[in-house]
Amino acid sequence: MSDKQYRHVSKSSLRIEAHEKVSGRASYTFDMEMPGMVYAKCLHSPHAHAEIVSIDTVAAKALPGVKAVLTGEDIPYLVGLYMIDKRVLARGKVRYQGEAVAAVAAVDEATAERALTLIKVEYKQLPLVSTIDEALAAQVLVHEDINQLEYLKGVFFPQPDSNIASWNKACKGDIIKGFAEADVIVENELTLPAVAHVPLETHVAVAQADPCSNQVKIWSSTQSPFGVRKLLAKALGITTGDIQVIAPYVGGGFGGKAGIHLEPLAVVLSRACKGRPVKITASREEEFNQLPCRAGMRGRVKTGVKRDGMITAVEIYYDWDSGAYADYGVNVGKAATYSGAGPYEIPNLELHSRTLYTNKVFSTAYRGFGHLETHWIIERQMDMIAAKLGMDPYVFRMKNILREGSVTISGESIHANSGRPDQCLEAVAREIGWGGYQSSEARRAALKTGKARGKGLACLQKAPAMPPNTSTTAIMQMDDDGFVRLMIGVVDMGQGANTIMAQIAAEVLDMPLEKVKVVWETDTDRHPYDWSTVASKYTFMGGNAVKRCAQNMITQMKETAAQILRCAVEDLVHGNEYIYHAQHTHRRIAYKAIALGYAYENGNGIGGPLVARGTYMADGLTFLDPVTGQGLPALDWTFGAHGVEVEVDVETGEVTVLKIASAFDVGQVINKQLIEGQIIGGILQGIGSALIEGFKFDASGRLLNPSFTDNKIPTAKDIPLELVPITIENPQLDGPFGARGVGEHPMISVPSAIANALYDALGIQFYDLPLSPEKVALAIVHTAEQ
Repeated sequence: MSDKQYRHVSKSSLRIEAHEKVSGRASYTFDMEMPGMVYAKCLHSPHAHAEIVSIDTVAAKALPGVKAVLTGEDIPYLVGLYMIDKRVLARGKVRYQGEAVAAVAAVDEATAERALTLIKVEYKQLPLVSTIDEALAAQVLVHEDINQLEYLKGVFFPQPDSNIASWNKACKGDIIKGFAEADVIVENELTLPAVAHVPLETHVAVAQADPCSNQVKIWSSTQSPFGVRKLLAKALGITTGDIQVIAPYVGGGFGGKAGIHLEPLAVVLSRACKGRPVKITASREEEFNQLPCRAGMRGRVKTGVKRDGMITAVEIYYDWDSGAYADYGVNVGKAATYSGAGPYEIPNLELHSRTLYTNKVFSTAYRGFGHLETHWIIERQMDMIAAKLGMDPYVFRMKNILREGSVTISGESIHANSGRPDQCLEAVAREIGWGGYQSSEARRAALKTGKARGKGLACLQKAPAMPPNTSTTAIMQMDDDGFVRLMIGVVDMGQGANTIMAQIAAEVLDMPLEKVKVVWETDTDRHPYDWSTVASKYTFMGGNAVKRCAQNMITQMKETAAQILRCAVEDLVHGNEYIYHAQHTHRRIAYKAIALGYAYENGNGIGGPLVARGTYMADGLTFLDPVTGQGLPALDWTFGAHGVEVEVDVETGEVTVLKIASAFDVGQVINKQLIEGQIIGGILQGIGSALIEGFKFDASGRLLNPSFTDNKIPTAKDIPLELVPITIENPQLDGPFGARGVGEHPMISVPSAIANALYDALGIQFYDLPLSPEKVALAIVHTAEQ
């Protein structure tokens, strides 16, 4: 008998729910129907900032089929993740166009929609905070009560009498000395707009509140069932034990379904309907206009360099146009203070990240958690510095890139097992045939043909953004047929987390993958705790918990088998679904024979049902110093790089991505097929942010493109002609089999790489996203006229 019969890690196993999803058998919250269910709709403010003078709901309540009509005056609760600043329905005033001011529950959606038209609201418009500069000037406050808001102290820093929800900082070295040592100083300002998440399944929540107690049951398309439970308990003033949250299949999230959104409204409506189940399904327009987006941002960066290309100092101001409520936005801003200078060693740095309230739809986490935004600034700056120095941007990056012995901007030492951004950059440069910028003569010649081509590079880094005490748990039980049921708190919304965990469990137990059954529907009453499915943390954290859980099951089996085989536990090994003696391999017992306990021939029993547990707590993390930003915020770093080749139609300005090579140091590949799927999907989302996506607001604060008619996203037709995923493996010693997460990373720095390629093609620097055909064509015309 060999030591190992089954190998699952590094294999491209099919996603375990694939057939259920493609066959249409998978059930989502969107699909749910229940006896007695009523359906809710919201009335939205047409104004971005206005006092609610009065709301008349009499006619709506009188409409046959209407079961409840609520306004903010009926709901005293405040909710919030890190700052408790948002009401379930607007009360007193509205802070963005699209904010819900009233809600109706009725026997069907048509009746609910009809009732909304009968609600009369009188508004008194107020001055707007529309821009970052207006937010900073604070002539108008979005939250007049900012000084009284409850928030997580010591982590976030709202500024009194301002629109700054949090001002986080990082300082390293002596920035004055660093700039004094520089031969060249380069300053730039870049921007990018707010962007929608656009999950295939919109936000949906179903709630049933027991009319005789505090018990609440919620089904939600959420990434964070345990987070919803905690936040809702705090808002309603009840215990977490009173609340059960169930996450069935989730049709995509990308961060937009983290936190708490429609669930509180569904609960209070169910209470108003005397316990009937209430379902709220956001329309696609509400996804754009009511529910959170990715924040817009302005970055101002100043970099000092020596003529040989070594960076001496960096000063950065990131100002986040984060909308009307803090939500995850303040945590996105905080993440910038330890990751917002890119994967480079910077001896002297001062970084300010300000999360600002404005009268726009509020922001939250979006795939990459602020890193696409900050890397848009940094990776464009790196190319513009290289151009200023007359240096190859590949060489310039390599001079400054993090290596073993480097120290990050938060004071963390990079060691041999931290990953290799230099290898990622080298791999993509080689794949696209990077040879430095083309000459001005070559550019001019290409422009005459009507088609210009260029190549660009960009690096990236990301660590999970989460509290230091983040933890996760796994529970495993073996049935009498030898099959294992694995229960974990993750929400698999398409990233393949459950498949990865099944592979890890099967690898440790040395058994067929099909014998590991992941109990899919995450239920806070039944599943073990997990903080939230965000931050690309679960392969690392959940993988460690599952690995420990499987090892715990093996320990239990060996303890029972030692009694059966009359030997020491230390003499036993496992493999091929057996526990056996290391020297006398014929002395063995099958897993399933001891799954529920073992019975001797005389009827005596030993052991008992095999139920194992494994936990993992984020190890060694600390809060950041409030003044310097120094500390240990990173559980692990995943580094990467993109190399792209683009073609530009000189007349129309249309940009076509011909080829993109993307490399990531994943530590250890668990499932290559799933990694490549994440890379392809992330790249396509990154191309969307680069070329076409972005909210547009008019002077009154109204969102002008709240639908797919005017707010396009990439489709399968936009996949680059050649896409090359590259995985690099420098194992993370404390990761499960050496693995790191890579879920969010493929989206980061794609816009930067494309803009850098446009400079190579056209000799034009671009500072604002998206790089639309109109913007590119006008830049070409403007340059030609000079």
